[in-house]
Amino acid sequence: MEHLLAERACERLIIDFVHRLDLGEPGSVADLFTEDGWWAWPEDDRLFKGRDALRTYFGSRPADRLSLRMMSNILVTVTSEDTARATSYFTTYRIDGHDGGTDLVPPGPPVQAGHYDDTFRRQSDGTWLLTSRTLHLPFGGPTPRMSSIN
Repeated sequence: MEHLLAERACERLIIDFVHRLDLGEPGSVADLFTEDGWWAWPEDDRLFKGRDALRTYFGSRPADRLSLRMMSNILVTVTSEDTARATSYFTTYRIDGHDGGTDLVPPGPPVQAGHYDDTFRRQSDGTWLLTSRTLHLPFGGPTPRMSSIN
């Protein structure tokens, strides 16, 4: 039963991450990471270490960006009583310049498709958090380059 609960807790973090980016407060994804957690985009040499850097990076998302990420193929592997890893696929639809109104957005193709490789650690209070997230983006459109925050 503990194994299943651990898998579900990690799956929930994966879903909560994209929910916060798309529908919530993007900077709050930092709260899903351990204090020393990190997010990396190796193909673009970006690395963000620690909650402050993660909050700054994700919080810098343009206010006029409307996005929707579709998550699939979430595979969590519990590696010990307190650690796990996962791979999950995502597809991103995005419009920049959205005015926040209720007008329908013209349909367009996805701007990105890729996968995340994650690691997780159970905290002393029993909650699970991300320790690392690595983004792999084999199918991606042009993305503005932002400098790494270390």
